[in-house]
Amino acid sequence: MIIKSYEIEKIKLTNSNIHLIYGNNEGIKEDIINEIYLKKFDGDLLKYEEQEILNQKDEFVSGLFTKSLFENKKLIIISRVTDKFIDILSDILEKELLDTKIIIKSSSLEKKSKIRSVFEKGKNILCTPVYEDDSRSLNYVIQTFLRENKLSISQEIKNLLIDRSNGDRINLINELYKLKNLSLTRKTLTSEDAKKLSNLTENYSVFELSDNYLAKNSKKVSNILNENNYSPEDCMLIIRTMLNKSKRLLKIKTSMDEDINLDQVISNFKPPIFWKEKDIVKKQAQSWSTSEVKELIFKINGLEALVKKNSANSVIFVSNFISNY
Repeated sequence: MIIKSYEIEKIKLTNSNIHLIYGNNEGIKEDIINEIYLKKFDGDLLKYEEQEILNQKDEFVSGLFTKSLFENKKLIIISRVTDKFIDILSDILEKELLDTKIIIKSSSLEKKSKIRSVFEKGKNILCTPVYEDDSRSLNYVIQTFLRENKLSISQEIKNLLIDRSNGDRINLINELYKLKNLSLTRKTLTSEDAKKLSNLTENYSVFELSDNYLAKNSKKVSNILNENNYSPEDCMLIIRTMLNKSKRLLKIKTSMDEDINLDQVISNFKPPIFWKEKDIVKKQAQSWSTSEVKELIFKINGLEALVKKNSANSVIFVSNFISNY
């Protein structure tokens, strides 16, 4: 059964004990879990990673259906779930859960995903996809926060926060709390206050800059460069980060040249690629040829040598290099 992320009241009215929440919007996932499941929960909260359960499948499943008189209600949250979990899910669905609710969290799932299909077609289990926040959903977050905290801000400030939230309600809420704290000493909050407090776009990390450069996200790269004032020390860190990520990309491209599937290369890569990085690493691999990556590494080495000889102009050198693919 599919219930949209904004249909909170519908979720509250269901009697389902198992809920799949999938997608890349971690903020909405946390909102759903906190509002629906944790707000008035007074039982035992257990958290697992999928791999932990796969390693102890029998013990986990039997523990779900074995209950002593002294046990409290259980809420189990399982993170990073993939189709590898499908057999365990089948075992769970064959019996009735008593005083136990299970929340299954996953990143993006394709339409052909087995676990997604089971939840979408099931009548007594819930499935909620969570997508990137749009202006409408972010505005709803603002309005809810203002109402609950008895705070008032102008539409100009709201628009500024939404524009700078980068589609992430967690960032947005962090900035709203800053405004709330400032309001304790100010009767009226101005747009200048919001601009000074808000650091949603100004503090892009060098890792995000490097990742978007390699993914050829030129618009994002331009925004990051325009919103930052990098120091010579930052420039050297940017260069080293780009070099390391380019070398990783070269290893991935070399494996792909050996007719190994990209998803398989990324999944088996050592050291492991963090799950939040996988989508952008995939885009990087699709954006460059092996020969182009080799040439890029050669150019980055040259840039590093240039910056070391003339650190006073390092910001200009790095900015020009990144701006011109």
